[in-house]
Amino acid sequence: MTSTICHDKQKIAAAFGRAATGYDAIANYQQGTGVQLLNRLKSILNTQQIIAPLRVLDAGCGTGFFSQRLKDQGHIVTALDLSMGMLDVARNKDAADEYVCADMESIPVNSAQFDVVFSNLSIQWCESFHGALSELYRVTKQGGVIVFTTLAEHSLNELSKAWQSIDGYSHVNTFLSSQNITASCQTWCHELSFQQDTLYFPDLISLLNSLKGIGATHLTAGRQTGLMTRKRLQHLASVYPRTQQGLSLTYQTVFGVIYRD
Repeated sequence: MTSTICHDKQKIAAAFGRAATGYDAIANYQQGTGVQLLNRLKSILNTQQIIAPLRVLDAGCGTGFFSQRLKDQGHIVTALDLSMGMLDVARNKDAADEYVCADMESIPVNSAQFDVVFSNLSIQWCESFHGALSELYRVTKQGGVIVFTTLAEHSLNELSKAWQSIDGYSHVNTFLSSQNITASCQTWCHELSFQQDTLYFPDLISLLNSLKGIGATHLTAGRQTGLMTRKRLQHLASVYPRTQQGLSLTYQTVFGVIYRD
């Protein structure tokens, strides 16, 4: 199944497609947040005494890392991603029961199809945060649940400030504030929690590769184009804040649960 996506999102899909084959080896932060999200979902289902099999949509599934885990738990999993390259990797390891290449803001399925929607670090790529959640809500059955993670304002702040000190440009994505995220969820019965996650790298190359390796090379806002020359790279390394643990990169992680009325 496929759907039409805008030109900007085609670039995002292409970036993730290029990263697909090596994604799992480098996506430590994504895997960490996904494990936490999976544990939250398990707790919700246990509390409500809901058992498998459930129809689950993994929205923004990437390589199917968590589609596979949901399937292994006995659920019937639909893996959806904007990137056909990512879906090919998921399909090759038989991560799900069905694969859909589509924009999660316009999912080509009828309403009320899934008991659970699981979305780990994908909604921040959408044009409209509320619009994306509305679409996930639409495809969820009454009594079902949507669990998601996303990023909030000040994520990648160290990298942004280092670049700004050089040329006045952020060079990184612009993320919604926690207040805007909270306001966007007021339509539904929901739970939100926020946590700060800091990763450390031995050098700037490995830090930048962690972003490139997860497909985050097409930055949707605040980016100034220009070649990353050796001189610019050395300049960036010279102004980047260093700690005893190494070069830090901080994510403001948002965990959300929406209950389908």
